Amino acid sequence: MLRVLVVDDIPAVASLHGRFVSVHPECELVGTAGSGPDAVEAIDRLRPDLVLLDVHLPGFSGLDALRAVRGDAGRPQPEVIAVTAARDVDTVRTARLMGVQHYLVKPFTAGDLHARIDDVVAERRSSAAVAGSLDQQGVDAVLRPLSRRPLPKGLSRPTLDLVRSALVELGSASASEVADRLGLSRVSCRRYLEHIAEDGTCTRSLDYSTAGRPSTRYTVVAPAP
Repeated sequence: MLRVLVVDDIPAVASLHGRFVSVHPECELVGTAGSGPDAVEAIDRLRPDLVLLDVHLPGFSGLDALRAVRGDAGRPQPEVIAVTAARDVDTVRTARLMGVQHYLVKPFTAGDLHARIDDVVAERRSSAAVAGSLDQQGVDAVLRPLSRRPLPKGLSRPTLDLVRSALVELGSASASEVADRLGLSRVSCRRYLEHIAEDGTCTRSLDYSTAGRPSTRYTVVAPAP
């Protein structure tokens, strides 16, 4: 479970983003902050795993708050999703240099935020998902070269790798089963599984044993000997 701090100087926006966080199954909202100094204090006090950090803040900017945190190894070092209306190249570049991997331009939807949170969850779990859980054939299936064509908008390589490794472990699964295993959303997992199927790593089939509409099952294609 990710402990999340929301930082925004507009209370209504902070409340909205907090609601977005609270409905994600892997998140717990632990607090909000409305200024640069308050953000640093809240990080020290609450020790969040993830911070949704606005850039333009009173007191000093979100980037200055992040600079203060990153510059002190004794402080907690949370993951950061920059959430801001700032679109200029210098702001984005500076955020990247300070280790910000995810950047959301306001306004955004709950789905947009959840996709970035899913990436953070995937990055935290990816090493554990592979280590000690697959035999050699499974590892080869996960790591074998695949098409490096650009990913569709909204997909990321870390989450793709995590979904692929989960499918290899299961052998055959529906999007719901992969989502339950990883703690990600079913819709997000289905998009990744469809991409994996298009790359030829797995095949699709319809499962008519489920109640109501048939579900799609994804089955791993065994690596060539």
